[in-house]
Amino acid sequence: MAVITTGKTFANGEQLSADKLNQVITAATFNQEDAVDGSTMTLVGGAMAVAESGITTGKIAPGAVNFSKLTDVLDEDNMSSDSATSLATQQSIKAYVDAGDADPNRVYNSLTHSTVSENIQQNTTGRPLWVSFTFLASDNVDYLLGEVSVNSDMSSSTRIGQMRVHSDGTSNSGVQVTMIVPNQYYWKFSYVANAGASEQVHSSFIL
Repeated sequence: MAVITTGKTFANGEQLSADKLNQVITAATFNQEDAVDGSTMTLVGGAMAVAESGITTGKIAPGAVNFSKLTDVLDEDNMSSDSATSLATQQSIKAYVDAGDADPNRVYNSLTHSTVSENIQQNTTGRPLWVSFTFLASDNVDYLLGEVSVNSDMSSSTRIGQMRVHSDGTSNSGVQVTMIVPNQYYWKFSYVANAGASEQVHSSFIL
């Protein structure tokens, strides 16, 4: 059987015309049995298409695809292109994640901290930041307040936590507030106590 079925069949003695001859080509379709094997290739509306059964892991396994020929697949360990449309190789994704986990800055007290009340700081680590403030005084601690804001002047800030402790004036009073600060956001701790601080700890950890 023919691979192609013509778009026009002539009868004996039928008169030829330009329209009929054009129809032979323009309306032609591929024949299902002879044009494709039915497993790797199939026909959709008389046109050839790749069959689902023809797409196997072996055809896209490592080594089967030359990634240098694909402009939409990047193999960059540091993801420097920062593309919103290109894909990344498995190797580059693993290398990027491993490098982040090994970052020596991901330790406690990795940033320059201040224990001054109302001091505004910004998270510029590129990741969420865990921050904690502990305040210890020999007399009453009126309050310890932690706030986060997208604005550098802390306007429209979100109050994350507040602690109030009152002692008898002879025992130590201690309070602590912990919060998560998104990347590029600002934060501050505010506190008031009846006595000077005997200990202050401001710690952070890059998540």
